[in-house]
Amino acid sequence: MINKYPLWKNLLIIILIAIGTLYALPNLYGDDPSVQISLRSGSLDKSETEQIDTLLKQGLFQGYKLEPQKQRLLIRFKDTETQIKAKDYLRDNLSNNYIIALNLAPSTPQWLRSLGAEPMYLGLDLRGGVHFLMQVDMDAAVKQVMKGYVGDIKTFLREKKYGYKRVLRNKHSIVIRFRAKDKMEKALPALAKNYPDLKFEVQDESKLEVLVRMTKVAIKAEQKSALEQNIITLRNRVNELGVAEPIIQQQGLDRIVVQLPGVQDTARAKQILGATATLEFRMTYGTFADWTNAANSGKVPFNARLYKQRDGSPVLLKRSVIVTGDMIKSAKAGFDSQSGSPNVSISLDGKGAKRMQKVSSDNIGKQMAVVFIETRNERKVVDGKEIKSKRKIEEVINVATIRDVLSHRFQITGLEVNEASNLALLLRAGALKAPVEIVEERTVGPSLGKDNIQKGFNSVVIGFVLVLAFMIFYYRAFGLIADIALTINLVLLVAVLSMFQATLTMPGIAGIVLTVGMAVDANVLIFERIREELRNKNSIQASIYAGYEKAFSTIADANITTLIAAVVLFSFGTGAIKGFAVTLSLGIMTSMFTSIMVSRMLVNWFYGGSKKLQKLSI
Repeated sequence: MINKYPLWKNLLIIILIAIGTLYALPNLYGDDPSVQISLRSGSLDKSETEQIDTLLKQGLFQGYKLEPQKQRLLIRFKDTETQIKAKDYLRDNLSNNYIIALNLAPSTPQWLRSLGAEPMYLGLDLRGGVHFLMQVDMDAAVKQVMKGYVGDIKTFLREKKYGYKRVLRNKHSIVIRFRAKDKMEKALPALAKNYPDLKFEVQDESKLEVLVRMTKVAIKAEQKSALEQNIITLRNRVNELGVAEPIIQQQGLDRIVVQLPGVQDTARAKQILGATATLEFRMTYGTFADWTNAANSGKVPFNARLYKQRDGSPVLLKRSVIVTGDMIKSAKAGFDSQSGSPNVSISLDGKGAKRMQKVSSDNIGKQMAVVFIETRNERKVVDGKEIKSKRKIEEVINVATIRDVLSHRFQITGLEVNEASNLALLLRAGALKAPVEIVEERTVGPSLGKDNIQKGFNSVVIGFVLVLAFMIFYYRAFGLIADIALTINLVLLVAVLSMFQATLTMPGIAGIVLTVGMAVDANVLIFERIREELRNKNSIQASIYAGYEKAFSTIADANITTLIAAVVLFSFGTGAIKGFAVTLSLGIMTSMFTSIMVSRMLVNWFYGGSKKLQKLSI
């Protein structure tokens, strides 16, 4: 019996190894300190790239390299110090339309990048940055929806003339009180038909009260929508912060993970990510005397609401809102050309502009106010227990007289510099659909990230070298073949991780180290089977054949059960556990290929073609 693969199988294995080596190569090259520039809307054109190049030359920066990409411009520098100086210089000299972020760009040669070969991403624990786990307030999302239904139901009942007394909102429900029983009986089927997401039940027939609640299906859909909308909003806010390669993803049913590589200013990141600030534009009600009387007496007119301005003085505003924050298309912080005070230039969408134009044209010479609304999470310690609560802050930041018809664009004042900048950012990124609270926060410094990389690399190298030495010592020539297969396994594993653009973390490195040990386990089973066949006086070729054939089922069983465990870890685990499960799963698949196919090909090359072999070096 001669052990020999057909030519096509040998070629296929060699081609796969060659492709794997090619896609693993980018990980050998380092990173270049870079500045990443993109537009808040649209992509950079050639003239803008030339403008940035001219600015850098004027700033006497040298040795940089411009690299236009799809929707951004990457500027590579030789050292970190120049990178940081260039970022600050460009931020001071470019307009707010540009998003400028620090980045570490892979220095992969162009010929490899043209083949789509890119290195793996490094996780937060290896690169440094900040990690937030955010809890979405699903209760508030449902409350907000029910609040919106109150006005809709009132309008519907009024238009259909169903004779209702009141429509009151509780936490998660609405109570409708009717004037007559026949009106209630007529209204119920019409309401159920018009609002399929709501359940209408007679709560108290004697009082003609109907209880309105959302259906379970509608609640789940709304909560899912709130989570998805919050992820989009958070991603927009992170983009506005200018963070390169952030990770923003769902965790479970009501949590969001946000990882910001390279960010060390956690206070600024927390303020922007968790903020729920927005604006409302309302017309003032009555005169200054009316405002003072309402504040002193506590009696507020039915069609008005009492607010306070930043200086503490009262102001009455009409209940009807002209424009809300979700109608704002863009916002830009700057300074007023006349007074020099901070301002925010607002640009409205079509719906908002139409409403603003109508109201302002009807109220020239009258006053309009801007209400700043923010929800803050507060924590108090009562009897040794921490109690969390939310406080909604509503204050008037600006009251101005309408001098002309307003439409798409106008500006507001009354803010401090930092407030104007943050408010403009939040308005551009959009409002959160439901409040979020940061329940976990971790910061990894860049020096600790480098230390983690070094320790992870050392653990792989030490484990790898010890396994190589043991295999050569115990199995001699066959041990050397197993070591070659193990080396190819590592190359293929890195290649697959790079091709999938996986993010490498410390748990991922742990998975690679475990893979190194498990990869030779298959070869140990094969070699021990060959030794057993030789002890039973079988021929060398028959022993080699039996070793690979009979050990296969045991190897498959062991690896499949481990793969099942890894899949379960990935399905139910979070964060670090997922990273470990990914590398372990991929490592199992590549090790099956190398320990069985590649090692057998090598054994066939060295021993399979000879019938005169008297002894095996095993």
